Amino acid sequence: MATLMTHTTMPMLANADTLSRTQLRNELRQRRQALTLSQQTLAAKRLARRLLGDPTLFRARHIGVYLPNDGEIDPSLFVAQARLRGIQFYLPVLHPIHKGRLVFSPFDPDTPLRENRFGIPEPEFDDGLRRPAWALDAVLMPLVGFDSEGGRLGMGGGFYDRTFAFSRRVCDLAPKLIGLAHHSQQVDKLPIASWDIPLHAIVSDQGKYRIGH
Repeated sequence: MATLMTHTTMPMLANADTLSRTQLRNELRQRRQALTLSQQTLAAKRLARRLLGDPTLFRARHIGVYLPNDGEIDPSLFVAQARLRGIQFYLPVLHPIHKGRLVFSPFDPDTPLRENRFGIPEPEFDDGLRRPAWALDAVLMPLVGFDSEGGRLGMGGGFYDRTFAFSRRVCDLAPKLIGLAHHSQQVDKLPIASWDIPLHAIVSDQGKYRIGH
């Protein structure tokens, strides 16, 4: 069961329970893409404040993060301020051999980036520099949709689910997995698929849900 830490209500998708995951994904992507620059900027500031004050991340020193794409909520302001605490950040990189999985490479303002096959910037793969997924303290991942019970909807590729599948077996060694989204991406209820890896928490610009595990 999820515990709501803070929350501001807004209209949900009335027919979310009757939509397929593909239809719902398309609707929610359109919703976040429709946000104005000022709305995105305000959301990023609110998100940064929530993450900077989050006790889950207070002692973290190695955090996986993402570069916003397709209207995703932007964690960059949090990253810039958290670096002052000595936190090292890592970006996901598509594994060149193990298809469908991610590796995490160190990321700072001077890191050279190139576009992967999805058009998303990422560091060059370097097996000597990458940090194992289990060695991260926390991972901030983008969501397409979420509900108050911890249900989540991603882009459909399953990359995070495959990469962190080990967390079901060795949860004590797994990083804290935290989903990030705009509050407008919340729906009343999402079906949970058998392959969905549980999250520790979901944080939006207007609230946080701590998931019961």
